[in-house]
Amino acid sequence: MRIAVEGCGHGTLHSIYASIAKTCKVHHWDGVDLLIIGGDFQAVRNAHDLATMSVPSKYRAIGDFHEYYSGARLAPYLTIFVGGNHESSAHLLSLPYGGWVAPRIYYMGFSSVVRFGGLRIAGLSGIWKRYNYNRPHEERLPLSADDIKSIYHVREWDARKLLQVRRQVDVGLSHDWPRGVEWKGDWKSLFRKKQGFEEDARAGILGSVAAERIMERLIPKWWFSAHLHVKFAAVVDWDDKKDANGPTGNPNPNEIPLDLLDGEEQHSPGAETAGPVHNEDEIELDLDEEEEEETKPDPEPQSESQSTQNQVPEAIRDQLPASFSKPAEKPAPPPPPPPPPPRPDITNQRTHFLALDKCLPNRQFLQILDIEPISQPGTDSDPNSNTTSSPPQLTYDREWLAIERVFAREGNPTQRFSSTHAFPPDKGEAYYAPLISAEEEWVDENLVRAGKMAVPENFELTAPVYDPSISIQTREQPREAPNPQTAAF
Repeated sequence: MRIAVEGCGHGTLHSIYASIAKTCKVHHWDGVDLLIIGGDFQAVRNAHDLATMSVPSKYRAIGDFHEYYSGARLAPYLTIFVGGNHESSAHLLSLPYGGWVAPRIYYMGFSSVVRFGGLRIAGLSGIWKRYNYNRPHEERLPLSADDIKSIYHVREWDARKLLQVRRQVDVGLSHDWPRGVEWKGDWKSLFRKKQGFEEDARAGILGSVAAERIMERLIPKWWFSAHLHVKFAAVVDWDDKKDANGPTGNPNPNEIPLDLLDGEEQHSPGAETAGPVHNEDEIELDLDEEEEEETKPDPEPQSESQSTQNQVPEAIRDQLPASFSKPAEKPAPPPPPPPPPPRPDITNQRTHFLALDKCLPNRQFLQILDIEPISQPGTDSDPNSNTTSSPPQLTYDREWLAIERVFAREGNPTQRFSSTHAFPPDKGEAYYAPLISAEEEWVDENLVRAGKMAVPENFELTAPVYDPSISIQTREQPREAPNPQTAAF
């Protein structure tokens, strides 16, 4: 199956589709079967959607997605994407489980697994911020300034669901890189290209802990990411016990980088040969203020004399009202446990990682690959077993639907994303596994055998189409409205 992979979309669908068409023409191909976009898709329907996107107002742009949303244009082939940190949050918020944002353009939700032909694809939206990882999806329209930031932070609940997958996946997709994957490729060249990467990588804060755990658990044949605006390839050999660096290890700082002796930059086959050129007019929107806050050093401790001078005698403290008492410090949440070992049904031992740039001239933002599935359908009656259907069909995944049904029991699906309902604690694989198996039987009986596994083409307009008379600088946000696709799911 011929797959086109794009890094960050940034609202440039016309250029992305044109680039694919040009590449196919050069190679005498008849097109591609699927386009995968690694986030920052920017499904902006109208000017009001821009008021919910994390981007300085002076850099707002309507993009070209609205033409596909309104029906003025039709995507030439199926396009699927995960969410990034510069998205039309009002639009994507209405599709937490995934759904169509326009005909032939499918959003994978907070996290999900879908099938296309014979390929099994797992997706995780958002970027890693540890301080929001255990929070519920409490954001609601109208979004506050803090909501516009937190809404795209990965949540433990969505990662937990992906960690229950027990069968082989072909493709993993995340906006943020899995933490530690930089050490599995040409990290010397990467650190020369991107200032600050080496410091973050050695500190273990480059990339997503959630994506790292999921990739380690699912061990897909391919994993695609974007976000960092650079092309980078790596290979992770999961059965290589002799690899001293490991996913988050540090290399030998005294090692001589032999590729520096060649006198020229190294490039992967088929890649563009232009070196990185810094554009002074380019705005690096991914450099959020909150990222700087995470890397600030802890304040220096006070000396004993300073501490004594600042103390208030206990006798005086006891006379103060209770409201003056210092609140008890909340203990920091424990670090996430390591993922359980892969299931016997996951047999792959090598993951090919590829990150791509955003769609700009002389940038490496697109790769076209021929990918053969290594996953197997769940049952003989599963329509996903028909890998030769023409054209391939986007379908739900049997195991993923069972996982969704189990997790829906943990709380009302609409209340689960409410600020008044925190995520239930992780009960562990021993608890979830038998429940998922039982729900797979329900899926077989009610969906597989009934021929209802195909993702319905039920896209509907849920907001007004783009009106050029409304300024893109408007502060008015869209009104919250339920999406019929979510109710149908």
